Amino acid sequence: MSTSKLSVQLYTVRELLTEDTAGTLRRIADIGFTQVEPFAFLEFGDALRDGLAEAGLTAPTTHQGFIGGDLDRVFSAAQALGIQTVIDPFVAPERWQTASDVAAIADQLNEAAEVAARYDVRVGYHNHAHEIESTIEGTTALQFFAGKLAPEVVLEVDTYWVTVGGHDPRTLLPALGDRVVALHIKDGPGSTETKDQVAVGQGSLPIAEIIAAAPNALRVVELDDSRGDRFQAVADSFAFLTAEGLA
Repeated sequence: MSTSKLSVQLYTVRELLTEDTAGTLRRIADIGFTQVEPFAFLEFGDALRDGLAEAGLTAPTTHQGFIGGDLDRVFSAAQALGIQTVIDPFVAPERWQTASDVAAIADQLNEAAEVAARYDVRVGYHNHAHEIESTIEGTTALQFFAGKLAPEVVLEVDTYWVTVGGHDPRTLLPALGDRVVALHIKDGPGSTETKDQVAVGQGSLPIAEIIAAAPNALRVVELDDSRGDRFQAVADSFAFLTAEGLA
């Protein structure tokens, strides 16, 4: 098992991954990563399984929409790949506006967790800005949501989208506590324009302080998009985090 706290969300290199799954995973391993976070992993099938094995990579977490889907299919496939945590990456903004709707999302995660446990897998949720911008009973919808989750359900906090949503991840992360098992670490000006995102360490976010706010969490590098070469940004991010002792 890797001792590194670094991973990379494969959505960052989605075009390359689709064109050449095995070759792209080898290139990621050559950078120095030992862990990756797939997205929509069911769509890649054997190519992902074989590519991970060939590159010597593990996938402790994955993004895969499962709310309202075939839970047994998702979690059995995750178990077969050695994935420990399946994270639903998106629930539409309109479902985060009222206490009853947010509580219903939490109920769906809690129910999914019971199925996942049969496969020795746990479930989590990943935020965007809308769960931060929405206020429920005096707190962010994400915090209200966290309070409705079963203890075994976890969070992956996208620290960039927290910033876009108008909150400081350095204060939100401690408020969410140990439920946060992974962070999306990305950099840029904190704008809604995803092409403004840059390699970690080349933007304006206080990366070291953000990581210090959840020091035990997996640090998953991601760029939703960029004006530059995203694969090079992944390599530059790894170099920065390693040089700064944040790996």
